[in-house]
Amino acid sequence: MRNERELRLAGFRRVAGLDEVGRGCLAGPVVAAAVILPERHRIKGLRDSKMLPRARREALYAQIVDRADAIGVGCVEVELIDRVNIYQATKHAMHQALERLPLAADHLLIDALSLREIGLPQRSIIHGDAISASIAAASIVAKVTRDRICDEFDRRYPGYGFARNKGYGTRRHFDALVADGPCEWHRRSFAPIRQLLAGEQLPLDLEFVVLDEETLEPS
Repeated sequence: MRNERELRLAGFRRVAGLDEVGRGCLAGPVVAAAVILPERHRIKGLRDSKMLPRARREALYAQIVDRADAIGVGCVEVELIDRVNIYQATKHAMHQALERLPLAADHLLIDALSLREIGLPQRSIIHGDAISASIAAASIVAKVTRDRICDEFDRRYPGYGFARNKGYGTRRHFDALVADGPCEWHRRSFAPIRQLLAGEQLPLDLEFVVLDEETLEPS
């Protein structure tokens, strides 16, 4: 909470951490979350969601929902990602998350990005989800929200393994894409999907994502 304490000493009272998940996936939405933690949040073990086993993420998510002063979530679907590019879609999801906060933030802590078009003071922190409790909480909320969306789409499109790969380009995911083609949930603007739809052969040196067995995140 060092960054949060500094800002509260400077007079800010509603410091929102912002983070997103899903930028590097071949399928599904990009999800962002904004979280305002109380000054003494008493949530033990907040850290980058990508470093946490799923059961631990879910437990922390429940605590954040119960104890945070405010939470907002933004979700930008594949259609907009393909239309405006993933970077702009990520910023749009963050805008949504801020707009959906039940309390207006007066300062932002953002993982690696800047939202200069928003008229709020802000601090962009590289690897912020590892060193800011508010950003870590936002990363957990965004990750759990997106994982649940992936579980739903796995039931709708069971051949791609979305419940496990979360839309990342694992070998099994690419095998399904080659065999069955993309579904409506795939991002057509991303190179491998675009190549498959054009009838092109995927590169021989294509790198597959390898998932960590505990976190189900790229290792």
